[in-house]
This record gives sequence, structure tokens and C-alpha cells, in this order.
Amino acid sequence: MKKPSPHRRTSTTQPPCPGYDRAVELLARREYSVRELQAKLALRGHATSATTAVIDRLKEQYYQDDARFGGSLARRRMGQGYGTQRIQTELKSHGLDAAAIRTVLDELDADWNALAREQLRRRYGARAAADYTEQSARAAFLWRRGFDPATVRLVTRAEVGDPESDD
Repeated sequence: MKKPSPHRRTSTTQPPCPGYDRAVELLARREYSVRELQAKLALRGHATSATTAVIDRLKEQYYQDDARFGGSLARRRMGQGYGTQRIQTELKSHGLDAAAIRTVLDELDADWNALAREQLRRRYGARAAADYTEQSARAAFLWRRGFDPATVRLVTRAEVGDPESDD
């Protein structure tokens, strides 16, 4: 008796969902959030109900996981020298909720002060800031990279605004 090919669907497998193969192809390259997968499948013309079914199936098979996506993205951004504020904003833009974001950031176990110092060293060299203007420029650089105010103050000794008061 001939063995069935592992690449062929047999009668015991679920019928193919429209967009399932495309979603698996995407996930084979890199992690995607649910929001990203929905957008990509919608661009291909798949109905919202079909994409919801596809994503539910992918979650059941553990092919798609927002927590895993968040961890991957956060580690990548941390490695690129970005701070917690920037990473948090990006994760939120991908549709992760506050609890998931908090969990991802807690699992990074990073020394944000050391990372900020390293970014300053790479950008400005080992010399100290010559004056208040340069100190402010360094603080603004770290602020744009997404480091929180406490880290920026500690590393540059410059005063920066608190994002909570900007709302």
C-alpha cells in the first residue's frame, strides 16, 4: 500500500480556508501580529470573516502568537538601541494590549541605563558633554530613541519632560 504524501491533504485534515496557505507563507518568513495578518490578507481580497477563521486556526496550531511576535519585535528593537517608550508604542500599534506589552517588556530583562549609555557612546564618542546645549542635544537624542525620562536624566544629567504630563 502506498503511503500518502505529507504534502497532500487527506480526508482527516480540515478543508482549506481561503487565505490559509498565504498566511502560513507569511508566517514562515517572520512573526506577524494578528492585526498585520488581517491587513495582509485583506489586501489579497480575503473577506474579514475568512481571515478571522484563518487566524483562529493559526492560533490553535500555534503558528501565530501575539506574545511571541511581541517578544521578537521587542528584542529586535532593543538590539537596535531603542528604549522602552518606543518599543511600547510600536507594540501598541501592532494591536497588542497593555498587559501583553507589560509582560513582553518585563521578559526582556534589559539594563536600559547601560543601553542608553551605549547609544550615546556610539553617537557622540567617549567624551563628556561640553556644555548645557550639547547635554540637551544628547538628552533629546535619547528621548527620540524612546528611552524613559528617568533613564535620560540619569545618563545625561539633563532635565527632560515626563510623557505623562504631555497628554
